[in-house]
Amino acid sequence: MAEETAAQAHTDDKDLEHFLAQDGEIEALKAERDEFRDRYMRALADAENSRKRADRDRREAENYGSTRLARDLLPVFDNLRRALGAVTDEQRAANAALLEGVELTLKELTAVMSKHGVKPIEAKPGDLFDAQCMEAMFEAPLPGTKAGQIIQVMTEGFMLHDRLLRPAQVGVSSFTG
Repeated sequence: MAEETAAQAHTDDKDLEHFLAQDGEIEALKAERDEFRDRYMRALADAENSRKRADRDRREAENYGSTRLARDLLPVFDNLRRALGAVTDEQRAANAALLEGVELTLKELTAVMSKHGVKPIEAKPGDLFDAQCMEAMFEAPLPGTKAGQIIQVMTEGFMLHDRLLRPAQVGVSSFTG
C-alpha cells in the first residue's frame, strides 16, 4: 500500500508538472497573442495616419502646387499694368487697337489667375496698413491722413487661396498731427 501511495504521489507530481507546463505554455501563447494584437492595432493606426497624410498632401498639392508658376506670372501682370498706366491720352487715341489688345491680355491673365485661386489683395490709399498681407516700402508724414493709413500702392499683392503669394507693397503715413 505504501508503494501504491508513493506511485500515486509520483503520478500526481507528474500531472502537476504537466499541468504547470501547459499553464506556462498557455501564458506564453496569451502573451504572444497580445503582442500580435498590439502590432496589428499599431499597423492599422499607421495605415490610417498614412491615408490621412496622403489625402492632406494631395489637397495641398492641388491647391498650392501652382505657387511657383503663379509667382512667375506676377511680373507679367505688373508689366502689363505699367504699360497701360504709362500711356498718355494722345497715345491712347493713336494706338487704340494695340491698347485694347493689351487690356484684353491683362483681363485674360487676371481671369486665369483667379480661376486657379490667385486673388488680388485689396489695398488702396486711405485703407489701414495690414502687416499680414502688406509690406511697407516707406513711411511719410502726409497731412490729412492718420498714422498707419496707406498713402500709395506701388505693387499689388496677391493671395493663393488662403496663403500669401506676394504682399502688396505700399507707402504708409506716419503723420500724427
